[in-house]
Amino acid sequence: MLAINVLKWPGVNQAFIFSFLFTLALALLPMVYGKRRKPGQPLSWGEAMLGAVYAFAVMFLAFGVVPHQWIDHSDKNLGWRKDKILHGPFDLLKPKSLGGHFPFTLAYEAVRDIVVVAIYGVYIGVMVFLFIWWQKRGKAAAKEIETSTYGRPLVRKS
Repeated sequence: MLAINVLKWPGVNQAFIFSFLFTLALALLPMVYGKRRKPGQPLSWGEAMLGAVYAFAVMFLAFGVVPHQWIDHSDKNLGWRKDKILHGPFDLLKPKSLGGHFPFTLAYEAVRDIVVVAIYGVYIGVMVFLFIWWQKRGKAAAKEIETSTYGRPLVRKS
């Protein structure tokens, strides 16, 4: 039997993976709390402060620690620097200055920064989803009104 340690593969960083998944779990945790709490129930001062500290901590992790872990990993472990030029598969992205057909030079550092922007996009998307979900919780979906064969709503007088 062949034993493969996935965490020892090149390109896998435990600190980045753990921080990414831990922050994602912390960001989605308020959904559990929001299902139990009644909409419109007043907050105490302590609950409001605890919620604000929690939201700040999650955003600090999402927009500070996780991107830093990726940048640190790509610089130290992967060696993505300015002087390392991206050639792509089959030298499709090889720049003209080095004898290729691609119109500009693309360094691995730019790819690293694009990944950071994608990480920001993921967490912004999660935050927007949570904000919308929190505002809509407890609201019942509108019932579909019966329509006639002509497409007009059938309204009964009571």
